[in-house]
Amino acid sequence: MKKIISIFLLIGSFFIGTQTLLPQKQIADSIVNTELVKGDSVVSSTDNVIKSIGNKFDAPDVSNIISFSKIFWALVFIVIGYLIVRFLTRTIEIWSEKSPDRRVKGKAIVPVVKIICWMVISYIIVKGIFNPPLGSLIAFGASVGVAVGFAAQDILKNIFGGFVIIIDRPFKIGDKIEVGSTYGEVLDMSLRSTRVQTADDSIVTLPNGELMNQSISNSNSGETNCQVVAEIYLPITIDTHQVRKIAMEVAQVSKYVYLAKPIAVIFVNDIKHDKLCYKMRLKAYVMDIRFEFAFKSELTENVIKEFLNCEILSSENSI
Repeated sequence: MKKIISIFLLIGSFFIGTQTLLPQKQIADSIVNTELVKGDSVVSSTDNVIKSIGNKFDAPDVSNIISFSKIFWALVFIVIGYLIVRFLTRTIEIWSEKSPDRRVKGKAIVPVVKIICWMVISYIIVKGIFNPPLGSLIAFGASVGVAVGFAAQDILKNIFGGFVIIIDRPFKIGDKIEVGSTYGEVLDMSLRSTRVQTADDSIVTLPNGELMNQSISNSNSGETNCQVVAEIYLPITIDTHQVRKIAMEVAQVSKYVYLAKPIAVIFVNDIKHDKLCYKMRLKAYVMDIRFEFAFKSELTENVIKEFLNCEILSSENSI
């Protein structure tokens, strides 16, 4: 990836240099031919060539591009832009917190609003305030591009990954994702990194460049509900029909359950403490992803409590 970026930047610089030198060569040839026709000496023709090229391609006056007043107004627009972006972001967050559906949609809009606002502000500052000549802007961009391409390749890789994530949309703000050993809710997305809040309320910052090269598991894909799985180990001698009935009843009466989607109980055999046993997986959907871990804890506690009351589990046959 680093080599590809560097090659593209070098090709761009070569192309710009070629386009700049070509008109100079044409002007020089034209002036030389004209002077030779008139019978002037080669020395005179060469002097005229140099003077003509110097007049044609004089460096722009820096004072006309950069001045104290222009820098002042650029800073003013940056501050105004920051306040506008912050106000819009805060307004969207307040609006989105009124319901779970709005929260997911609102958080997905925030990064798009930030990017659009800063692009508009950058255009106003560059074109409206400084307004540099196109040739100088291209040359400056090429020089900076080459320098940045070699000095900040990792940052460019993360920024490119941020654009890919925004376009491909494998996840959005508010989604529950799992990347490697990290699982949690996406709090914020920028061009450089993505922040995820884990079950322990820790904030993990994931570089976008690394996200491009890893598999990402999305629990809810933009919806407010997601599946929760509670796992309980049971003796091999239990009545699976009775256990399934109790587990489903416990899930159905929970205050967190989303009944529009099915509840399922699955048994698989497993080895625990050198004993053959059942691993029961109670699968149900929580109505709001913020209650995922509370719902999982409630299912586990209430199911075990009912098993003890029905004498399905006891201190003698527990795993």
